[in-house]
Amino acid sequence: MGPSSLLIVGGARSGKSRYALTQARAAAGRVAVVATAEPLDAEMAARIARHRRERPASWLTVEEPLELVATLSRLRGSVDTALVDCLTLWVSNQLQRGLADEAILANAEGLAKLADERPYGLILVSNEVGQGVHPATASGLRFQELLGMVNQTVAHAVDRVVLMVAGLPLTLKEARPHDRAREGS
Repeated sequence: MGPSSLLIVGGARSGKSRYALTQARAAAGRVAVVATAEPLDAEMAARIARHRRERPASWLTVEEPLELVATLSRLRGSVDTALVDCLTLWVSNQLQRGLADEAILANAEGLAKLADERPYGLILVSNEVGQGVHPATASGLRFQELLGMVNQTVAHAVDRVVLMVAGLPLTLKEARPHDRAREGS
């Protein structure tokens, strides 16, 4: 059937990363993890270290907080599956560096295009931030709106979308093989 793409969304501590690891382990071949987190404080450094310990040592780890699409493009031909954890921090990193909304959304379009090309299996993790409390600040609202648009853009491009709730995967979208065959004609 060829490579497929998966977006895993859910709230904080919903089991997204654990489910992504399970999916990557099930994929055959060479796996790369593209981590967007930066160890800006002790808590994040500890979380990054814990995530590293949970992954097989044979997997390639690439730390890339900003240039996600370029990094994923460079992996063509060298991996069978790439796991990106996570789009939430990727969007946050871009905002913190002062990127305009249009640039962030253009980056999301680039990611969607790469997912649609299916150069290898692609597993993407992101938070679903639209079900919580309305942000109290303008910057919080901007982040929520941007991440929601990024998630929607990517969700339309990938083959599968899974929502994690209390550690349980709920399939929201499942492309059938004949749907992909029709896309190519």
